[in-house]
Amino acid sequence: MQTLTLEGYLAADPSILAAQGSGKKRASFRVLETTRFRRANGEPGERTTGFNCICFNEATAENYIQPYARKGSRVVIQGHVENDTWTGKDGVEHYDLRLVVSDIRLKNRRAASEPAASGSGVADRGVEAGGGYDLNDDIPF
Repeated sequence: MQTLTLEGYLAADPSILAAQGSGKKRASFRVLETTRFRRANGEPGERTTGFNCICFNEATAENYIQPYARKGSRVVIQGHVENDTWTGKDGVEHYDLRLVVSDIRLKNRRAASEPAASGSGVADRGVEAGGGYDLNDDIPF
């Protein structure tokens, strides 16, 4: 199995979906990763790649991704790559690669109800200024 570690930004707010049969929840989101490089002639260039990601861990989806992950959040994700195929309404078969998330770390994490952190608010909540992690909270995985 291939393991992929990816650092990027959420393209949109994650979708929390429930399976029809079991009702188990999962998170689905897209991560954008930008690579900067120099062309042969010395000019700078950049390429942005989007990755479709899915997290089947129900506790992580409900207790970690749903309250804290928002469009533009910086994330570090680890997981494995999986092929996804489906047939559209027009009868055409579609192919896609997706990243099945086994571990996710959110940078500069805060709940949707919390206002943007001001200078002193970050220290009051016990969040490290550089890393954005609250060392006192329970992480669900």
